[in-house]
Amino acid sequence: MKFAIFTHVSHVKEDNQYYAYAPYVKEMNIWGKNVNELIIVAPFLGDKTAIDTFYEHQNIEFIPVPSFDVLSIKSIFFTILKLPGLIKTLFKAMRSADHIHLRCPGNIGLLGCFIQILFPNTPKTAKYAGNWDPKSKQPLTYKLQQWILNNTFLTRNIQVLVYGEWEGMTQNIKPFFTASYTVKDIVPIAQKSLNGIVDFIFVGALVKGKHPLYAIQLVENLYQKGYIVRLNLYGDGVERKLLEDYIAVQQLQSIVSLQGNQTQDVVQKAYENSHFVVLPSDSEGWPKVIAEGMFWGCVPIATAISCVPYMLDYGNRGILLEMNLENDSAQIAVALYNQTDFDSKRNKAAEWSRKFTLDVFEDAIQELIV
Repeated sequence: MKFAIFTHVSHVKEDNQYYAYAPYVKEMNIWGKNVNELIIVAPFLGDKTAIDTFYEHQNIEFIPVPSFDVLSIKSIFFTILKLPGLIKTLFKAMRSADHIHLRCPGNIGLLGCFIQILFPNTPKTAKYAGNWDPKSKQPLTYKLQQWILNNTFLTRNIQVLVYGEWEGMTQNIKPFFTASYTVKDIVPIAQKSLNGIVDFIFVGALVKGKHPLYAIQLVENLYQKGYIVRLNLYGDGVERKLLEDYIAVQQLQSIVSLQGNQTQDVVQKAYENSHFVVLPSDSEGWPKVIAEGMFWGCVPIATAISCVPYMLDYGNRGILLEMNLENDSAQIAVALYNQTDFDSKRNKAAEWSRKFTLDVFEDAIQELIV
């Protein structure tokens, strides 16, 4: 079977292997176990980073496409110039494929949504990794991808994997999940006392939409109230300088550390040693950071977006942020006072997260392809 992937994720080549963002590649390696040939249609640019890994498939055809966006008049102009070549490349790849797999939302996914209409008889899957909630505020291009994928006339012979169950879902749509760890990784979670330093962890891109500054301000607020707290942020991005300046001005060097991009092993160890995982994000699908932290016994603190309320059982196994600093700090302070409640939440969180292992995920993927 020729399995063609259409994604906006940037790729690089090193030592005759293709690398890209590790969580995405690890998932695609699971899909790849079920196919003879992998066709990857994606941008090819940049340098390999600490959070990249390689495809394990032995039979890969990589088809590079230029990256593009429509964020300015200049970029729209250059996108229009690129479109004929892009459309031709995607069409040829789909025509040669036995199975079409779209990664959405994204620019390549958007084009793929239109072009796949011409292949109603080819089996297809689409992974919509963003927030499917039809009532949520989304960019127009995201809404357009949702509309096409949800349309049973325009999009046929497809299973669209989304996070959560939502009103208006058609027979195309299949509630799904994602996973990071195997059954073999399940070990008893370590005891974590609230007497002493309480560790918070943030994992993700240092960008405005993830609100890393808010995570810092939460911990700062608790520190000012007399709590012995500490925050480590793992990830990098355009807001790093802003965060560095804020930490320096507020003199938070003793309680806040920017760790940069780190390997999965380093981050896993950090989860194991942390009490809380915090993600005050504007938009998520199924935030793996939250699920991973829960797996290792962190109490999750996250905004009530997408399927996050379901993941946190509406507050029974975590804390839902209101994005009001005083109110959110007060919620966390209550948890810091009560070891019994903290232990209950973290045990419930770990129990729930450990139901979604890579073993279960692999079986579910196999059913979608075979």
